[in-house]
Amino acid sequence: MTIPYRAIAVFHAVARNGSLTAAGVELSITPSAVHQQVHHLESHLGVKLFNRSGRKITLTEVGEQYYADISAEIMHIENSTIKLKGYRDIKTLSIRAAPTFAACWLNGRIDTFLKANDDIEVHIDGNSEPPHFLDERVDIDIRYGSGIWSGLYIEPLLEDDIMPLCAPHVAASASLTPDDLFEFRLTHSIKNMIHWDHWFSLAEIQPPGRWRRILFDRGHMALDFAAGGGGIALEGRRVAQKHIDQGRLVCPVDQPPLIRRHTHWIVCPYQNLRIPKVRRFIDWLRAEIMKVETLGFH
Repeated sequence: MTIPYRAIAVFHAVARNGSLTAAGVELSITPSAVHQQVHHLESHLGVKLFNRSGRKITLTEVGEQYYADISAEIMHIENSTIKLKGYRDIKTLSIRAAPTFAACWLNGRIDTFLKANDDIEVHIDGNSEPPHFLDERVDIDIRYGSGIWSGLYIEPLLEDDIMPLCAPHVAASASLTPDDLFEFRLTHSIKNMIHWDHWFSLAEIQPPGRWRRILFDRGHMALDFAAGGGGIALEGRRVAQKHIDQGRLVCPVDQPPLIRRHTHWIVCPYQNLRIPKVRRFIDWLRAEIMKVETLGFH
């Protein structure tokens, strides 16, 4: 007799989640495909496994017994598979990271992770495009944006203060008022959540119809431009911290409006949280962020 292993795995996911939709998200298939697999298993067994009432779905008595009978074995197979995949892939952790975060924050710290995890090699892809995790074999994404992405594990990572930044020879720290900024060339990344128009609104400043500016498609390009004396950038203080610590950037505005946002997020499929190398990297990220939060902005 042919055993419908795929249908059994889908049934187990539905029973565990109590939802066709949630099971589909977990398995990366559509609710319609979930329904088809459940129907296939019920036809194969000749019994009804679920009671359906509108969108609500519950196990029948025989469904509950079947779920109890197979659960331990399903979890054993799942854990063994994850363990084996971890052994096979332990040498490479594939990270997709927002380019500015990768260049300005991650690159300067990743060596501490590698020293503490010398059995892992890291591949960092500085790319802002959300990955197709299964197709591209990406383990984890450090993503810039709103934090609203469905069907994935999402954890806030970096909260940043958005402020004007420039080289100290362009303007000294706290030496300008918001109105003075129009005397300089202003820059930001077009992909940033906060642009100069928003900043001026919070500063209660009416900008002129046109001002000197240069736009980049990456925040780290705007930071490098400002650090080189090209103008004043509107960027996050934490991602710019390396430049600030080196004395290459200062905030030239005295008491700028506070704009604090969660800007970067840990994103991955829920099942990737069970992969040891992914858990180790997330734990390291949390510890590094905690160090910064303990010290505060400086």
